[in-house]
Amino acid sequence: MASNHPTPDRRADVELRLPADGAYASVLRTTTAGLAARLDFPIDDIEDLRMAVGEATAMVLGDAVAGSDVVGRFYQRSGELTVSLTAQVSGPTKLDYDSFAWQVLTTLASEAAASSTDDELTISLTMVSSHQEPGR
Repeated sequence: MASNHPTPDRRADVELRLPADGAYASVLRTTTAGLAARLDFPIDDIEDLRMAVGEATAMVLGDAVAGSDVVGRFYQRSGELTVSLTAQVSGPTKLDYDSFAWQVLTTLASEAAASSTDDELTISLTMVSSHQEPGR
């Protein structure tokens, strides 16, 4: 399976900065759905992506510094969409990989990863269209 994890040498195709407030989670989900539709993802994959981004957003917002922003970066390839969500945090964050949210995210996405520094938490997920996966 192709991988399109964000790298410093590649600029995001779309970048969206929003207040770190749950009221804006729908903007991230809607943007994700619109970009996936533009890449001709089937409706089931689009809905899975919306749910996965919702879970990733909730995890990032849970540790975000009040009054900060969430930055969503979207990387597109034919049949593949990677979404990276980054928020400012007040210290290293230990993600619970056994949590229900992480289990949902990793079940819905083709790939998922998380990284944390002293001041940022990033959760990235990649969805490969079911039209692109071998055997379909």
